[in-house]
Amino acid sequence: MNWLEVTVQVPPEGVELVADIFQEMRTGGVVIEDPAIILRYAAAADPDEWGVEAPSPGVSRPVIKGYLADDAGLAERLEQLKAALNNLELSPAPELSTCKVAEEDWANCWKVYYKPVRVGKHLVVKPSWEDYPVVAGDLVIELDPGMAFGCGTHPTTALCLKLLEKYVQGGGTIYDVGTGSGILAIASALLGAGRVVAVDLDPVACRTARANIERNGVAGHVKVMQGDLLSTIDGKADLIVANIIASVIAKLAVDVSKTLVSGGCFIASGIISERGPEVIIALEAAGLSVIEQLEDGGWVALVAKANS
Repeated sequence: MNWLEVTVQVPPEGVELVADIFQEMRTGGVVIEDPAIILRYAAAADPDEWGVEAPSPGVSRPVIKGYLADDAGLAERLEQLKAALNNLELSPAPELSTCKVAEEDWANCWKVYYKPVRVGKHLVVKPSWEDYPVVAGDLVIELDPGMAFGCGTHPTTALCLKLLEKYVQGGGTIYDVGTGSGILAIASALLGAGRVVAVDLDPVACRTARANIERNGVAGHVKVMQGDLLSTIDGKADLIVANIIASVIAKLAVDVSKTLVSGGCFIASGIISERGPEVIIALEAAGLSVIEQLEDGGWVALVAKANS
């Protein structure tokens, strides 16, 4: 399948608003290129710590990218997107550009930026085409994101991985909501979870996640489902993890509270720091207690516990 890559350049306060629009339109993943984050990674002493998202030449403002299927409904969806952007009260106004991308071309263009990276104490994320000298105690996730997103180097994913290392308990049930590449589901299984359900609305993400899960030898512990957030999953979970965006996490809070076992934990990431307080309010209103908060590069991850 071919795709239309839609690029929107926005002021920093518009990142979450435009990401919300892309999420609502069910684009094939959402990429956020933040020059401030890229510069921070590029300044790291170890090149393996550099970020995967490379800003386009000359880009000084954050860029949001989404992918629309190049099919009969493309023109209508593109007009809907333009109308939604025009309704945003941002200064300067969002700048939109598009280009057509074949899936196989997209899958190769980011490889130059994607290197092995250690996240937390034991987790190492590496692409399949890179060698990595494994040391004792390493839990290596071999990952090819494809047309889905989440590869361990962006702060939102790295924060989730660090928190999973701390909160995954052996034999527990974990739901990974908005699984993307499947990285968090794979990490959960490697960390000892007994049962993992990885859910995503995007069929491309589900296909990519299944391939990565097979590649990492955890298919016996991880089930991939296509569905909308928690609506298609039955039963209680010991832990739920969602690396999405602030507005979706806030809306998801009530369902999370109903789905967690007593004392279970919710790890939520993908939250721009400025929107952290409103997400905390939503979580607490749903009967959850925020017990930990991590921040990196302008992004925040929260851990909320289901009250007994």
